[in-house]
Amino acid sequence: MTRLIATFGGVGLLRPGPGTWGSLAALPLAYALHWLGGFPLLCLATLLMFGVGYWATAREIAGAADQDPSEIVVDEVVGQWIALFPLSAGLWFAGAAPHVFPWPGWVGGFLMFRLFDIWKPWPVSWADRRHGPMGVMLDDVLAGVLAAVCVAIAAAIAHGALM
Repeated sequence: MTRLIATFGGVGLLRPGPGTWGSLAALPLAYALHWLGGFPLLCLATLLMFGVGYWATAREIAGAADQDPSEIVVDEVVGQWIALFPLSAGLWFAGAAPHVFPWPGWVGGFLMFRLFDIWKPWPVSWADRRHGPMGVMLDDVLAGVLAAVCVAIAAAIAHGALM
């Protein structure tokens, strides 16, 4: 069971680039969550996935030499969902129809999250050096936060709020 959660249903076993596959797999689920319950449901699901992901990751890496195996991608799912928070929140607070999830926002969120997850600027690099399940999960949470900031700034520019 923990393997299934940690690899996000086996997505983490895909090669090459399991982290990218995990991020891609997170996108349609984020859209479905947004459609079904808007930003509040996406936030709740992200918190739950973090908790379940932490638990599964802790079980999977217990006693292992590799404390951050590439097949564990539940952390990428959490980070990717965080990267989409500004898109989901903006639409939800604007009262947009729940089926609206415009492509520039989710593409930008995906690209920015992958950039920060691979590049690992501070504070992502700090979290990446932590050992154990918190290090596995936290670097992607922080990459998601950095990506979310970029998505929010891009949206503000695109919609004339920063002009």
